[in-house]
Amino acid sequence: MLKKVIAIDQGTTSSRAVLFDEKSNLLDFEQKEFKQYFPNDGWVEHDPEEIWKSVFDVTDKLIKKHSLKPSDIAGIGITNQRETTVVWDKKSGKAIYPAIVWQDRRTSELCDGLRKETGIEQKIQQKTGLLVDPYFSATKLAWILDNVTGARKKAENGELAFGTIDSFLVWRLTQGRQHKTDATNASRTMLFNIDSHCWDDELLDFLKIPKKILPEVCDSVHDFGDTSLFGGNLKIGGIAGDQQSALIGQCCFNPGEAKSTYGTGCFLLLNTGDKRISSENRLLSTIAYRLDGKTTYGLEGSIFVAGSAIQWLRDELNFFESAGDTEEIISHRNVKSKVLVVPAFTGLGAPHWDPDSRGSIFGLTRDTSIADLTAATLESIAFQTKDLIGAMENDGANFSELRVDGGMVANNWFSQQLANILNIDVLRPKVIETTALGASYLASMKAGLCPNIESLNSSWVSEKTFCSEAKETKILQEKYQIWLSAVERTKGLY
Repeated sequence: MLKKVIAIDQGTTSSRAVLFDEKSNLLDFEQKEFKQYFPNDGWVEHDPEEIWKSVFDVTDKLIKKHSLKPSDIAGIGITNQRETTVVWDKKSGKAIYPAIVWQDRRTSELCDGLRKETGIEQKIQQKTGLLVDPYFSATKLAWILDNVTGARKKAENGELAFGTIDSFLVWRLTQGRQHKTDATNASRTMLFNIDSHCWDDELLDFLKIPKKILPEVCDSVHDFGDTSLFGGNLKIGGIAGDQQSALIGQCCFNPGEAKSTYGTGCFLLLNTGDKRISSENRLLSTIAYRLDGKTTYGLEGSIFVAGSAIQWLRDELNFFESAGDTEEIISHRNVKSKVLVVPAFTGLGAPHWDPDSRGSIFGLTRDTSIADLTAATLESIAFQTKDLIGAMENDGANFSELRVDGGMVANNWFSQQLANILNIDVLRPKVIETTALGASYLASMKAGLCPNIESLNSSWVSEKTFCSEAKETKILQEKYQIWLSAVERTKGLY
């Protein structure tokens, strides 16, 4: 039997186990959603035990469904929602507080205080490539240590472990034997120096975070340990944060190549090679991947709300039963509708970085329909992508095309709107599950199924190219300018 690779794709709203063959063809997957918790305005939490159970269940089900023996599986790759913060007790393995999700804004005041400290924001950006924002793990971790009874003392005594979701999963999969992360996830904590490639002592001291609770930082292809929970020893050979994993899955291995993923949020990541670009337009410098000790950097723009806005229309407003229905619904819209949506449910990401903005709808009239609101919501995500592309171009990037992935791009109308507003070719790959694919590539490299990352270039195939339409581009550009005014009205509104 040919060897198989399993990618564990732990996302913001669901966990999946995806099965690939040794040539990286997608064979099957299992998926399980888990609950989102919103205990206060701007707070977003997950139950780490629900995350762990969902990961175990889908992996176990996939293995049993295909009657796979340990000898059939070359390795496991992990990709994960980034920045989401877990602190757990080393003895029991149990989290001491719910996972604080990347979307959570509870540390806005703490971040405001950091910005007022002379030089600290510039120092953080210089060292980590990030801006001071509640989005990142550092202030979430500090909040847990300050607000959970006895947590700080236990952390200082070495009784607690911190990790992003990948580290928590590795700990559980290896039954506490490994406390590791990879460089891509470490680079999203606001504690990791992406030039010297180590946890930064100055930042740790400033935020009063004990170094002993942090995981070991490894290459994205590495021996992260074995798991014996599925009937035999399986090697964990690769880890990357979800957006970096999608960049790898999209085979954007050359400087200047970029991808945009439309999942819960939207994340546009540009490969900048071995050169780190320090943005003048409030974008993020980050580690795209690290292989054999060699770092490839990326420039990233983050939109906090993308697919979750469609989920809101489905689950809270009951506009439709499935996100897949949106394309048909939009066909009934009023093409002259001037409705605008600013989906700032948890603040605005790049290049605005306003945690206090909240979602708003403008231009409602008596004849506004479900189709109009659905179309405006999708357009708002295309407009935010336009924001990111513009900011990257101002930082010196040149775009001739954009590779896209994620569930939203299955909607042909949305993908066409992207091409129209960006005025460049938008390429949708044959395999849109690029996040899981990237994790499988990493595990395959560790298992020796492919010699190096460059050998993967030929595996990328475009399923459809969307080219801009001149008339529609002009109409959308005009609407985009009005939308920018709507964005300004939401800033600081609350």
